[in-house]
Amino acid sequence: MVLTSKTYDDLVVGDQASITRVVTPDDLYVFAHLSGDLNPRNLPSTGEFGAADDGSAAPAMWIGSLFSAVLGNVLPGPGTTYEAQTLRFHARAIVADSLTVTVRVQEKRPPRTVILRTFVERDGETIADGVAEVRAPATRRSIADTELPRLCVEKHANVDRLLAVCRGLAPMVTAVVAPDEEMALRGALSAARQGLIEPVLIGSAEKIRGVAAECGLSLGGCAIEDVPSHDAAAARAVELVHAGSIAAIMKGFLHTDELLHQIVKTQGGLRTSRRLSHVFVMDAPALAGLLLVTDAVVNIAPTLEDKVDIVQNAIDLALALGIVGPKVGILSAIETVNTKMPSTLDAAILSKMAERGQIRGGTVDGPLAIDNAVSLTSARTKGVVSAVAGRADVLVVPNVEAGNILAKELTYAAQAEGAGIVLGAKVPIMLTSRADDERSRLFSCAVAVLYNAWRATGQSVVPSGPSPTAA
Repeated sequence: MVLTSKTYDDLVVGDQASITRVVTPDDLYVFAHLSGDLNPRNLPSTGEFGAADDGSAAPAMWIGSLFSAVLGNVLPGPGTTYEAQTLRFHARAIVADSLTVTVRVQEKRPPRTVILRTFVERDGETIADGVAEVRAPATRRSIADTELPRLCVEKHANVDRLLAVCRGLAPMVTAVVAPDEEMALRGALSAARQGLIEPVLIGSAEKIRGVAAECGLSLGGCAIEDVPSHDAAAARAVELVHAGSIAAIMKGFLHTDELLHQIVKTQGGLRTSRRLSHVFVMDAPALAGLLLVTDAVVNIAPTLEDKVDIVQNAIDLALALGIVGPKVGILSAIETVNTKMPSTLDAAILSKMAERGQIRGGTVDGPLAIDNAVSLTSARTKGVVSAVAGRADVLVVPNVEAGNILAKELTYAAQAEGAGIVLGAKVPIMLTSRADDERSRLFSCAVAVLYNAWRATGQSVVPSGPSPTAA
């Protein structure tokens, strides 16, 4: 599209031009960043799926700024210089309103000054009007309609959505193993304050109390199991599960292998008939829904038999999180079967096993490359026809290296918020990184609470959410 200006001589009194614009939650966030205006009246009120509710009003000056798009692009167009603007606001625009922004030439003042009436309408009602004074371009200019770089507003609406659902559920009694570092202890106490867990702090009581005192954290209401080492803390957590007093385990400030060593023991561990596997639940700003990645932590080089359980664990979690009929993409480097690439053979077999009911609850397809698993555009361009391609809710990686790279790329390059949980044991295990912040730990607690609720009834308490589909 080419934008062509009108010169002063081209303009006639009565000329007018309009554009339409729909108010979105992102408009409110971007304007708040640009202006520094943090008035809560003009910030989105987060509702279901992160859509702003009808109470979210667009800032008045954001509405006023819309005239610039008409004046600078259409009438007079490129080369116009804004000199003055009066504004009066008669009503507020709210999110989802469709606005018509109009400018009309009212007067010409030599040598190049143009006076224009400006007004914004919603369903025929004028909600803002005023007068603009501009200097029209001296010569006609034509420019290409520039495609600006995309803006991605970093927000994690799905995390908020799941945390909101958990407020109606009873807290889990949770063994917090070795919370002897600030973020590990702070995350557990924050989850307790939000009603997600009832923490049983297991570790060196002296160290735990020392961290709490140093950071100004209250341990009021928290049970403490005093044990001498991290290994002993993990063993005690397992004992409490067998005693029936613990509904979940949360990793504190210890190595993953120290915790799992006690859990996977053949005698006295927490194994079930299902293989243990880890799932990252990712909420990426660029995706509408949750994206599950498995296994990036526990199974280093899973066999086909291992992958059957890995897929089933992930499907179960997706169902617990309100993902109806989850779509599972089995990843490889390509989207066709190649006998020299074992991951493609595993993917094809897993897909067929799901068709035959050996894997239940979701639609499984593969092999799929990462691009055509999450992008409809990529899938269509490559001619990949599949119920999963471009729509995957779950990504199953071929090995731990691929999973680790993918999960960390989503976290650090795509600004995703991630929860980590191990499934297949007698209780869910919140396996967060020692570097995870407080919000990530809350997210992991919420996922575990919702999974336990689903296990108890076979029904998700989460309203079905959007697909994570990318463009």
